[in-house]
Amino acid sequence: MERPCAWKRYDDAEVAKLEQLCADYRAFISENKTERECVTASVALAEAAGYENLDQVITENRALKPGDKVYAVNHNKTLMLVNLGAAALEQGVNILGAHIDSPRLDIKQNPLYEAGDMAYLDTHYYGGVKAYHWVATPLAIHGVVCKKDGATIAVCVGEDASDPVFCVSDLLIHLAGDQMKKPAAEAVDHENLDVIVGGRPVVIEDDEAPKEPVKQMLLDLLAQKYGIDEEDFLSAELEVVPAGAARDMGFDRSMILGYGQDDRVCAYTSLAAQLAVPEVERTSVCLLVDKEEIGSVGATGMTSRFFENTMAEILALAGLESPLALRRCLANSRMLSSDVSAGFDQLYADRFEKKNAAIMGRGLCFNKFTGARGKSGSNDADAEYLALVRDIMDEAGVAFQTCELGRIGAGGGGTIAYILAEYGMQVIDSGVAVLSMHSLWEVTNKADVYEAYKGYQAFIKRA
Repeated sequence: MERPCAWKRYDDAEVAKLEQLCADYRAFISENKTERECVTASVALAEAAGYENLDQVITENRALKPGDKVYAVNHNKTLMLVNLGAAALEQGVNILGAHIDSPRLDIKQNPLYEAGDMAYLDTHYYGGVKAYHWVATPLAIHGVVCKKDGATIAVCVGEDASDPVFCVSDLLIHLAGDQMKKPAAEAVDHENLDVIVGGRPVVIEDDEAPKEPVKQMLLDLLAQKYGIDEEDFLSAELEVVPAGAARDMGFDRSMILGYGQDDRVCAYTSLAAQLAVPEVERTSVCLLVDKEEIGSVGATGMTSRFFENTMAEILALAGLESPLALRRCLANSRMLSSDVSAGFDQLYADRFEKKNAAIMGRGLCFNKFTGARGKSGSNDADAEYLALVRDIMDEAGVAFQTCELGRIGAGGGGTIAYILAEYGMQVIDSGVAVLSMHSLWEVTNKADVYEAYKGYQAFIKRA
């Protein structure tokens, strides 16, 4: 049962729509490489589309009614958009959920040191990475430094053409005989993913000369540019990411090469779909969360109470304050847990079972289950819900495919789906096929991006 290539369905007008969406998406992931940046940019787009800050509505104790649009932000790293529909909230809502964190290197709290007349920042990797990807490649630093006086200083170095970039060094091939004999997982020690950030000493000729002049030179530059000192690293969140913008890929420009497409390709298309549907019968929710790559933990992960608490606030402002109303709403809701799928790669064909693999360019992917081995750690959507989703997609003319994450026993992975399913709501994983997932530069097909956008709109209109 082979699904057709989505590109074969498009006329010139449809291709123009596809290209515009993908240009906007490419700009979004180029400019927003951290969860904080994604939230800030998404809030700006939401406000331009008429969404209000829920905190302001709560402060004014203003009742919510069908047609109202609000957003809530959690610790600057999680965002929830709600478009209230005409149907009773106790009948449930339609949710598009995705995550906006991506694998990266995080700067440690006590990171700066000098060795061999160079200055380094020590890092701790975040999420599932192959350490050897991160050496000898241009890197940028994004994030914030929070000072004791309450000031928050934004940092973004390495993206502008006039900026310097950074790198993690690699062992030269001439001395790498022993390294080349190691398994890939051991070829580069994760503890050695330290970023080179300076190589020039401060010059002081008298007795005041610092013991670590290269480190001091860097500290002087940071003080001059940002007004921060070494102790300010203690309250900083600085992320090391690949430097450079996402690009069209292929002579035919049919693909996108960019950092962080897991899972910002689903986050952006979910956000764009939410904003593109101004009026809904059943309340629609777009939920963009943090920490999925490390288990959805913490105050900004999906296992926090942010979603539940925000829904409680929404119901209360709509005149439904009872805990039972909230439970009914959540249990009757439907969700697309929007996360990427492993695109079939002919070069590694033995890792896939092709007839149940996500083929690039064949549209939005649906994973009935994820997990590992015997579906461990998976939400497994029921057949009735999958039938509904099929009908919605077919009615809207959305190209879609069903898939699994590789061969049985080859590995596995999970999403936020199982967490929302604990409320009793219907949830299925859906998303875009990606090549080179969790590498510095991931690949998506523009047709899949476009079909995801169309599919997410169809879902919030009719689910």
